Amino acid sequence: MSQITLLDGSIGQELVHRHGKKPTPLWSSFVMLEDPSKVRALHEDYYAAGATVATANSYPVLPDRMAENGVPEQLEPLLKAAGSAARAATDANGQGRVIGALGPLGASYRTDFTHGLADAEAGYGPVIGTLEPYVDVFLAETVTSLNQLRNTLHATATLSDKPTWIALSVDDDDGTRLRSGEALSDALPLLQAPHVTAALINCSRPEAVTQAMPILAQLGKAFGGYANGFVEISAGFLEDKPTVDALSARQDLSPEVYAAHAMDWIAEGATMVGGCCEVGPAHIAEIARRLRADGHTLI
Repeated sequence: MSQITLLDGSIGQELVHRHGKKPTPLWSSFVMLEDPSKVRALHEDYYAAGATVATANSYPVLPDRMAENGVPEQLEPLLKAAGSAARAATDANGQGRVIGALGPLGASYRTDFTHGLADAEAGYGPVIGTLEPYVDVFLAETVTSLNQLRNTLHATATLSDKPTWIALSVDDDDGTRLRSGEALSDALPLLQAPHVTAALINCSRPEAVTQAMPILAQLGKAFGGYANGFVEISAGFLEDKPTVDALSARQDLSPEVYAAHAMDWIAEGATMVGGCCEVGPAHIAEIARRLRADGHTLI
């Protein structure tokens, strides 16, 4: 049997669900200043479910997002709050790793944005610098194109000595392709960068993640996936300053159904599984139960 890293599930989306606030582009971040105990409690719930990491609630906390919403001065306080909550929950748990989430520059899923190496350094520099004291690994999430991947790899290699995990997002109807339409296999040479210690598929339909697993298996590094529970990434979410109320949750992804998908990924050789948007502690708990029942060790 294998040693499996059990990732946590949705952070920002779960906070929106739990606390009934109307979604805004930054609400799930500002809750860290309004009531940081809610964020720590969510991390603790994931640990109690069986997760072996706490992913800091830092995905949208980027200089460009703060500036376009008129609150650039909140970048550092929000990042410190995110790192502190994840670290406190991990210390209280007595084991686990803190993961520093790095969302895409510009907006999620937007393959039409073009950024260069200098843009990536400028965008991620203050984020990585502020999060570094709190985290064990940086996780660049929802990478949707080869250009975005190159820039992200450059920034993470240049700005930190800590290992990086890369999470690519694939087409919901064709998991062999990035959301840009480029072949997922074309990302493999880039993912051989020495500081990249794991590659994952994230924020795509579980069925698409399953299609991607045999391709990532060719990498020769740790790999896995954590899918979302959306029906689709709608056109409304690709507009400027989207909120999650533009997306619809699937009704067929119970914890049992989602865990079955995750076990399919394990069967393909994945050693890292978890959940993204619309996947909560109950889903993670069911994956943990299935993994232990099959004799796997959670690390």
